[in-house]
Amino acid sequence: MKLKSILSAIFLLLSGISCSQHAEFSQIENEFLEQIEGLEVPNLQINYVARLSNISTSEKLREQEVFFSGLLNKLDAITINELSNAERISFEILRYESKLNLERVSLEKKWRAVPLDESVSIYNVPNGTEWYTYLLKRWVDAQVKPEALFQFGLSEIASVKANMQRLQQTSGMEEDEFQKYLEDERFYFVDPSDVQDAFEAIREKMKVTANSLFPYINQIPEVNIARGTNENLAQVPGFYDNSTFFYNIFSEPFNNRQLGWFYAHEAIPGHHYQFMVNEIVERSPVQNWFSYPGFFEGWGAYVEYLGDELGFLETIYDEYGKWEWDLIRSVRVCIDIGLNYYGWTDEKALDFWKEHISNQDAIGIREINRMKRWPAQVISYKYGSSRILEMLEKAKQEPGFSFMEFHKKILQYGDLPISILEKYQG
Repeated sequence: MKLKSILSAIFLLLSGISCSQHAEFSQIENEFLEQIEGLEVPNLQINYVARLSNISTSEKLREQEVFFSGLLNKLDAITINELSNAERISFEILRYESKLNLERVSLEKKWRAVPLDESVSIYNVPNGTEWYTYLLKRWVDAQVKPEALFQFGLSEIASVKANMQRLQQTSGMEEDEFQKYLEDERFYFVDPSDVQDAFEAIREKMKVTANSLFPYINQIPEVNIARGTNENLAQVPGFYDNSTFFYNIFSEPFNNRQLGWFYAHEAIPGHHYQFMVNEIVERSPVQNWFSYPGFFEGWGAYVEYLGDELGFLETIYDEYGKWEWDLIRSVRVCIDIGLNYYGWTDEKALDFWKEHISNQDAIGIREINRMKRWPAQVISYKYGSSRILEMLEKAKQEPGFSFMEFHKKILQYGDLPISILEKYQG
C-alpha cells in the first residue's frame, strides 16, 4: 500500500506538471495573439527597397525587442515534451519567429537612411550582406547559410544538366541536332485556344491521377483556367491567383513542353491545392499569423518531380521541358547569392548565366534584374523542393510506404518552416 500511495502521488504530481505546462503555454499563446498586431511587425515584402524604406521607429523597435526577448524567455521555461503535438508546432513557430525578429530588430537599429535604388543589389547598402543573410532566412529557412546555398546551387546545376543530357542521348540525336529539333513548330502553340484546350485536358487527367497520391482531393474546389491579360507579366509562363490558373500567351508562341509541370506547380496538386489544404487541416491561430515561402514555393516545385506518377510526362520532350525550367531555377540560386552576397556585377552574373544557359540572354537579364529587386526570393523554390524530395526518399525506405500517407504527413499542419517540418517527419 505504501508503494502504491507513492506511485499515485508521483502520477498526480506529474499530471499537475503537465497540466501546468499546458496552461502556461496557452497563456503565452494568448498574450502573443493579443499583442502582436499592435507591435507593427513588418510583413514579408518582396522588394527590398520597399522593405528598407519602412524601417520601424526607434520606439517601436524597443517595444518589439522587449516583446520578442520576453517571449523567448517564457518559451525557455516550457518543457516542450509536456505539450501536445499541435502545441509543439505553435511553440516551435513562436521560437522561430522570435529569433528571426530579434535578428531583424538588430539590423533595423543599425539602419541609417540612405538613397535606395532597386537597380542596384542589396549588397551595396549599409550592412548589405547582413541584410541579405537575414532575408535568406526569412524567405528560405532560418537554418540556411549563403556559402552552403551557393554550393547547393552548383550541385543542382550539374544534376539538372545530367538529366538533360540523358534525354538528349535517349532521343538518338547529337546535341546540335537535338537543340535544333526543339525549335520545331510542333513544340509551340500560337493560338490561345490550343493552350486553353491543352490545359483543360491536363486538368481532367490530374483529377484522376492526383486522387490516388494526395489527400483531400475530393474536397478541393476545381481550379479555373484562363488566359492572362496583364502584359507586364508576359515574362513568366503564367501564375496562380484567387482560384484561377492564368497562362500567358501574347506576342510569342507558347512552349508546349511547359504544359504538364507548369499546371502541376500552379494548380493541382501545386499552389491551388496546397492553399486549399491549409483551410482543411487544423491550424492554430498562431500558425495562421505566418506563411513560409520555403514551404509553399518548395511544394509547388516538388510536385513537378512527380510527372511519372501524375501522368504528364508522355514523351521525353515533356520531361525535357521540366528540366529546362529547373536549370533556370538552379542557375538563379548561384546568381542570387553572387549578386547580393558576393557583390557580383551584372556582367559577371550574365557571364555565369551564359556559361550554363545558351541563347536566352534576354531572360537572363530579366532574371538578374528580378534578383536585385527581390533578393533571396527565387531560392525558395529549389531549396524547399530539395528538402521535401529528401524527405520523400527517406520515407520510401520505410515498409508500407504510400504517397498518400507521405503527403498527408507533409501537409498535416499546413505550411511550416522547412526546418520545423523536418523535425516532425520522423
